[in-house]
Amino acid sequence: MALNLHKNLKLYYSIKEVAEMFGLNESTLRYWETEFPYLRPKTQGPSKVRQYSEKDIEQIRLIHNLVKVRGFKLAAAKKMINANRDGSDRKADVLTRLIAVRDDLQTLKRQLDGLQ
Repeated sequence: MALNLHKNLKLYYSIKEVAEMFGLNESTLRYWETEFPYLRPKTQGPSKVRQYSEKDIEQIRLIHNLVKVRGFKLAAAKKMINANRDGSDRKADVLTRLIAVRDDLQTLKRQLDGLQ
């Protein structure tokens, strides 16, 4: 059995870590929790520290794609997610992959330009 070096060993992320992942304020994440009922991170202890799982992060990625990247209002994003849950998820995944491919291609181009 091969060791998977790319597997993320972290089970939960803090609100600060998640906010940094998406370039958001922590208050934006808290607000989205009130607007999107399926976005409910685990809370622990009397201080109710939020712990975001990979599933929560995927939900945030979808919301971020609709609201921040594509410019939807929150009400329109909620409506789109509720109407087409699977399609919205796939579009967010495709967009994330395309951005990663673009970044890889730009890196390769810079490397090739350096060889000339």
